[in-house]
Amino acid sequence: MGMVGTVGLVLHPRRDSKEAIDTILSWAAGKGATVMGLPEEVGRIDCSAVAVDADMLVERADLLVSLGGDGTMLRTMRLIAGRPTPVLGVNLGRLGFLAEIDVEELPATLSAIDGHRYTVEPRMAVRTKIDGAAELIAFNDIALVRIPGDGMAAVSVMPEGAPFVRYAADAVIVATTTGSTAYSFAAGGPIVSPRVEGLLVVPAAAHSSFNRALVLPADEDVTLELLPSSGRLAVEVDGAVLGHLCPGDRITVAALPGAAKVVRLGTTFYERARRKLRVDGSAEVD
Repeated sequence: MGMVGTVGLVLHPRRDSKEAIDTILSWAAGKGATVMGLPEEVGRIDCSAVAVDADMLVERADLLVSLGGDGTMLRTMRLIAGRPTPVLGVNLGRLGFLAEIDVEELPATLSAIDGHRYTVEPRMAVRTKIDGAAELIAFNDIALVRIPGDGMAAVSVMPEGAPFVRYAADAVIVATTTGSTAYSFAAGGPIVSPRVEGLLVVPAAAHSSFNRALVLPADEDVTLELLPSSGRLAVEVDGAVLGHLCPGDRITVAALPGAAKVVRLGTTFYERARRKLRVDGSAEVD
């Protein structure tokens, strides 16, 4: 018996996903499977996918299919965080790190997953809270970012609550290893395999003499405290501003190991990184 009785869809807000959805619906009809999606997403496309709310989608889906790019994959992973449901990324645009296949590969891939012929790549998340609000979860990074005109980010970094280093920078990023190829990479951080479970603390455009990144184990929390000299900072969660902090405020970021399961069918992180980042190297050996 196949494992996929219900396919859940998460769609890019703008890219054309009609061909991919029609392909999934055709495959599901041949298997007697159900296809579901969020009302605001499947409602704008003429298709027979069942519209359900986010709770129902997460509860009933045997497989979540993200149609878009890395941003859509991150949103899908946040939606399913903490559950064992596998997530398949289908690329509808530029090559990303998280999407596994293109649209034309969908029928064979769905059949492979249905027949248990795939592997999963666990992905760690990070979490924090601001002012007692609901927990914020990110699969790339949580960043404290300078607001133009409000002064730089002056932040004390405290692994396990113990003061270690103070950064003065445009931003201070706490990234997962998944996020090592995103904002952290742009700020000069290392490329790290997502199989490594750890936290990267990286200053962006550091104004302080110490500008090195830190790598912490996944079982150590890290607290970020805004120093009196800091400006007001935006809190970005996977690139979206979800709050603000003022001097004297602090947040603690903790790891959520294995928070999502990404479907893999043979491609490696290093193959994707070489293509996306154009890691060709410049050294020549005689």
